Amino acid sequence: METAESLRRSIAITEELQSVVKSMKALAGVNIRQYERAAHAVAEYNRTVEMGLQIALQRLEPHALPPRHAPGRKVGAIVFGSDQGMCGPLNDQVVSHAARALQKMAIRRESQVIAAVGVRAAAQLESLGRTVGTTVKVPSSTAAINSAVEEVLQTIEEWHSTRGIELVVLFYARPVSGAWYRVRGVRLLPVDIEWINGLRARRWPSKAIPTFTMEETQLYQALIREYLFVSLFRAFAESLASENASRLASMQVAERNIEDRLRALTAESRQLRQTAITSELLDIIASFEALRGKERG
Repeated sequence: METAESLRRSIAITEELQSVVKSMKALAGVNIRQYERAAHAVAEYNRTVEMGLQIALQRLEPHALPPRHAPGRKVGAIVFGSDQGMCGPLNDQVVSHAARALQKMAIRRESQVIAAVGVRAAAQLESLGRTVGTTVKVPSSTAAINSAVEEVLQTIEEWHSTRGIELVVLFYARPVSGAWYRVRGVRLLPVDIEWINGLRARRWPSKAIPTFTMEETQLYQALIREYLFVSLFRAFAESLASENASRLASMQVAERNIEDRLRALTAESRQLRQTAITSELLDIIASFEALRGKERG
């Protein structure tokens, strides 16, 4: 049984831990909202990019589009995880999903290159025997996402120029509701020709059709780059929202466990005090009885 002093120390340490967990829980909640807002904003921008492509495609000759053919037997995978811990099973789930998907592609491992977003995702991949060629630091805020996206775009361009990689896939967690998220795999490149053809055939929502002076092929290429930027930005924002949602869920569990521990320690402390009081009372009674016995004698 613990002494009164050791119990007081245990209660003080547990209360400090409870304060830390509450702070982390509040921070995770704030982060979820800011990254969800960023994802919503970039989705709005994506609609603008699609409308720009819709106009550019009206004047772009079909032969100017990339030919429809199966991508080569090489793949570049970008796996989004975390740098920090205490985010539940997120890294394990994303990495496991990516490993299974890459296995199903039946592409030799030496023809697969992987970039990990987050050191924990990189470590998880390497524990499965996967070689991580590039590790990208997880952005610490929405303002830092832009530079992270540019870093990934440079990596993709390097893959294409030095290794001839045309197929690029993203693996990341996407928020569903509250602390829930779903891991998804998205093909980033090559651009889906069916999607392009759908934009070309889409009816413009008004009679006022925009015009442009830039050469249509240059405009198309610039808008495709914006599409790639938007897709990666959304992946970062949704992955970060999911990471914080998972961390919030972990902190909620930790908070409940700490509360249970505090209740147990408090009850034990009360019991110890009660035992000490009872022992003192018994000593007083025994002393009183002994004195009274002497007086009678």
